[in-house]
Parts: sequence; C-alpha cells; structure tokens
Amino acid sequence: MTSAGRVDGEAGAPAGRVDGEAGVSRPASTARARVIGGTLSLFASELLTLFRRRRTWALLGALALIPILIAVAIRIAGDAPSGRGPAFLGQITENGLFVGITAMVVATPLFLPLTIGVVAGDTIAGEASHGTLRYLLIAPAGRIRLLAVKYAATAVFCAAATLTVVVVGTLIGWALFPVGPVTLLSGATVSVGEGLVRFLAIAAYVTVSMLGMSAIGLFLSTLTTVPVGAMAATAILAVVAQIMGALPQLEWLHPWLFTEYWLGFADLLRQPPVWDSFADNALLQAGYLVVFGALAVSRMVTKDVLS
Repeated sequence: MTSAGRVDGEAGAPAGRVDGEAGVSRPASTARARVIGGTLSLFASELLTLFRRRRTWALLGALALIPILIAVAIRIAGDAPSGRGPAFLGQITENGLFVGITAMVVATPLFLPLTIGVVAGDTIAGEASHGTLRYLLIAPAGRIRLLAVKYAATAVFCAAATLTVVVVGTLIGWALFPVGPVTLLSGATVSVGEGLVRFLAIAAYVTVSMLGMSAIGLFLSTLTTVPVGAMAATAILAVVAQIMGALPQLEWLHPWLFTEYWLGFADLLRQPPVWDSFADNALLQAGYLVVFGALAVSRMVTKDVLS
C-alpha cells in the first residue's frame, strides 16, 4: 500500500521517501548526503570563525616570535657555550634550517600547550558563555556532531600552530644563516629538500602529540561556562603531567602520561628515521581521545543548554 510519504516493501518500490503526487523517490543515501553536507558546512563555518578571531592570530603570532627571537639572539650574540641551551642550538650558525627545530624544542613543553589550551578550553565553554550554544543546537547541529566539529577545528589549529613554528623558523634561519645539507643525529647528511621533509614530519609528530591534550580541553570545556577556567585547567594539566614525567619515583606512571612522547621527534632525524616513537605517541594520544572524547559526549548529551 502506498502512502503520501512512504512506500512499504509489499508494493515492491525502492526503500526511501516518496513525494506522493510526483512519485519522486528519496533514498536513505540522500539523507546521509545531507548529514555529511551539513557537517562539512558546520566545520567550514567553525574554521572560518576560529581563524577570523584576532585572538587566534595573536596566538600564532606569539608562536612565530619564538624562532625569530632565537635566530636574532644567536645572530647578534653568537653561539652559546658548548652543552648549554636547548637541543640543536649549536647547529644553527652552521645551518639556519635548525632554527625551526630548536624553536620546536623550546615551544613544545610550555608555549604550544598554552596556546592550544586556549583554543581547546574555549570550544564549548566559549559558546555557553556567549549564549550561542543553545542556538547552535537548535540549528540543529546535534550535540555529538557539534563536539566532533569543535574538536576537528582544534586539531586544525594544532597543525597551524606547529607549522607556524617550523615554517617561520626555517624562513628566518634561511635569511640570517648559511643553509646547506642537513647533518642528522646519526651522523649522515641529507639534502636540503629531504631535511625540509623531515622537519614537516616533525611538525606532524608534534601535532599528533597535542591531540590528547586537546581532547582533555574539550572535555573540560563541557564542564563549565567560564572559558578561562577550562583554558587554565588544560594548560596546568600539561605542566603537571610533565613534572610527573620528570620524577623517577613515578616511572611506572610515565607510559600513561599524555606528555610522555612529546619530545620524541628527534628519532625522525636519524638515518633511517625511527618511527617507533611516532607510533607509540599516536597510540597514546588516540587512547586519550577515546577516553576524554567519550567523557565529553557523556557530559554533552546530558548538559542543560537552556539554563
């Protein structure tokens, strides 16, 4: 029997919706396409909103200052005494390409977590504090879909942040110092092109390293309507995890800390590159994403957005 909206299987018509008089079939794939299209549209809108904010560009600008300050300081003052300063600092005067990697070593423990914590902590709490969360859900964006889009936008910012450090460092190093084949930690020398590819791989490594912390920030953001609280808590947890990782008495806990592999990207500067740290890091961050993503979903689906 055929109705104005749906055709049952007995009539032998294809599954899906039918507009009564026109008899136009609308299969389930059309609904899926609409959901995907709506999600992509929401994601594009979120990215546009994120990168239109002056705060976002201020954060990226602050990260860009790190390699600039390192390069200018070394250019003016010369090399630091042997064995002092961050890793790769001594190679900068011989090869300016190492500015970006040195800046990454400096930025990863504190500055990257601070900037990414600001974005992650603002994901849901920022919308709630401005009173826009309820309208996003009425749109309808869907609570879980909104969470996924917010997290994906934060992941894009993670990539933008790490690329800012590496790219600006490479450019300022190229401008102020000699540039040539890259000498790896294993003693082998690779071309400038291969060296740049490895530096991009390091940026990808650090981006992955920040994904677990971003999931924590997303969860914390669902707990409050005060974005600053979620931002500060995310950054503080990153510092606490690193302090715990430095204590030998807590060695049993180290493999479970989301900061454990943050500086393991040096393995990508060996010949051949060692990918074990990359894989272990990705697995660890995925675990944090699953756990804190599930907590964020649990909190979000029960959150009262109308109060």
